[in-house]
Amino acid sequence: MKIFLTYILVGFLWLLHWLPLPVLRAIGTLLGKLLYAVGRDRRKVALINLRLCFPEKSEAEREDIARRHFIAFSCAVIDRTLGWWASKERLERIVRIKGVEHLNDPEGKPIILLSPHFVGLDAGATRISMYVPGCSVYSNQKNPVFNKLLYDGRIRFTDAVLLSRQDGMRKIIKAMKDGYKFYYLPDMDFGPKESIFVPFFGVQAATIPGVSRLVRLTGAKIVACITRQVADGYEVEVMPAWSDFPGESVEADTASVNRFIESQVLTMPEQYFWLHKRFKTRPPGEQRFYK
Repeated sequence: MKIFLTYILVGFLWLLHWLPLPVLRAIGTLLGKLLYAVGRDRRKVALINLRLCFPEKSEAEREDIARRHFIAFSCAVIDRTLGWWASKERLERIVRIKGVEHLNDPEGKPIILLSPHFVGLDAGATRISMYVPGCSVYSNQKNPVFNKLLYDGRIRFTDAVLLSRQDGMRKIIKAMKDGYKFYYLPDMDFGPKESIFVPFFGVQAATIPGVSRLVRLTGAKIVACITRQVADGYEVEVMPAWSDFPGESVEADTASVNRFIESQVLTMPEQYFWLHKRFKTRPPGEQRFYK
């Protein structure tokens, strides 16, 4: 029965992708407002994160960012139907990209596409996949129907390599050496096992130092990819490769990555993924923020 209901839901999502973008955004806006109203637990997480990162703002200002985030996030979820089923020509109109010349290194070095958790993450990945083959870390879903939908969506336009977190760094390095661009999401709390603590908006945050370690192992170039959700679609900016990375230590590099993410968050705070418990793992002896 559960699988049958999933197929019905997928069929409904498939129908959505035929709608004009303004209609999809209207649906996303209504969904976002509803989720903000009824999603007490996730609303609380978002407000805790915003309180920690923006203590200088008033509670009303933080609540406004949270409301707008729920809407932006819900619009991105609805827009994802376009990435799964819309034509390439339609996606090229809706998801614009600049800086594609930075997707390849002139010297042939591996590329790490650094993409923090903004709501346009998937739209950007889909658009970039039209230019270069990529590899990324993929989390298998318990529902096999959704798992196949998400998997197929990631390989629509290129022969992507999708690895599980359990595959480890060795397979990522091999894929990078084989010419795949590593689409790397560096800013989630995966617990204390492989993390180090570096500041994120002045709060110690458990952060995987994978960016620094991969660059030191492979000689890869860091190319930041930031996707902004706008009224008529998305804008993907592929930035020039970082020239001052790696630095003096893994810790300094990881802190530098967090500072870069902070700078981007400040340009569109409502589009950063505040629903994640970014500060769940605490240094020994520190209080927990989430109940």
